Amino acid sequence: MKAVILAGGKGTRLAPYTTVFPKPLLPVGGVPILETILKQLARHGFTHVTLACGYLSSLMRAYFDQSPVSRQLVLEYHQESRPLGTAGALGSIGGLDDDVLVMNGDLLTTLDFADLMRAHRASGAQLTVAVVTKKVQLEMGVLTIDESNRIVEYSEKPVMEFSGSAGIYAYSRRAREMIAPNEYLDLPDLVTRLIRGGNGVYAYRSDAYWLDMGNRDDYERADEVFKARRDEFLGAG
Repeated sequence: MKAVILAGGKGTRLAPYTTVFPKPLLPVGGVPILETILKQLARHGFTHVTLACGYLSSLMRAYFDQSPVSRQLVLEYHQESRPLGTAGALGSIGGLDDDVLVMNGDLLTTLDFADLMRAHRASGAQLTVAVVTKKVQLEMGVLTIDESNRIVEYSEKPVMEFSGSAGIYAYSRRAREMIAPNEYLDLPDLVTRLIRGGNGVYAYRSDAYWLDMGNRDDYERADEVFKARRDEFLGAG
C-alpha cells in the first residue's frame, strides 16, 4: 500500500517553533511527529510513502535520509514549487496505487490506517474522509424562536456535537484525476467537486484517539499524551 503525507505547510500558528523547523519535525515524546506517523504506516502494512514537501523541506530530507524508518519504507519526496492547498499536490504525484492514503503530517492518532483503506475499497467511494466527533459547549443560552417571534424553547449553554474531518483520507484514482497538475485546490473544494459530479464521498468513523497539533496548546498536549500512552501509538515493544 502507498500513502502521501502532506508536509509542506509553514505551521505559522506554532511559531516560533516553526521558524527553524518544519512542523512535521517538531518532537513529540522526543521524536518528530512525522517519524511516529511513518512508523505507524509501516506497522499497518504500507510500503511506499511520498512526502509532499514545501517549507524547509531540505531539513526533512536530511533527517529521514539518516532515520531508521527509511529502512522500513520506501520514502519519496514531491517538492511543491508553490503551495497547492490541502488537495492540489495529488494532481501531480505519479506512481500511486489505484487507492492511496493521504494525510496531514502533524497528527497524533491511533487510527487503524489499514482498516480505513479496507473500508474505502469496500464502499466503492471515490473519496473516504476519516471523521472525528467534536463536542462544543456554547457559552450562552440558545433560543428557538418561531415565525411570530415567540420563544418556544430555551437551552442553557447546550453541548453541540459535530462530525469533522480528521485530515486523513483514502483517495481513488478517479478522485485524483479530478485535480489538474499544479492546480491550487483545498480539500473542501474537492469534496464539493466530487459530490456535484455524482461521485461517492463517504465517512469513516472510528473511536481512535486523534489530536491535530494546530496550535501551541495542542502541541504541548500531544507531547504529554504520547509520553503517557506511547505503546498505543507505536505498539508494545
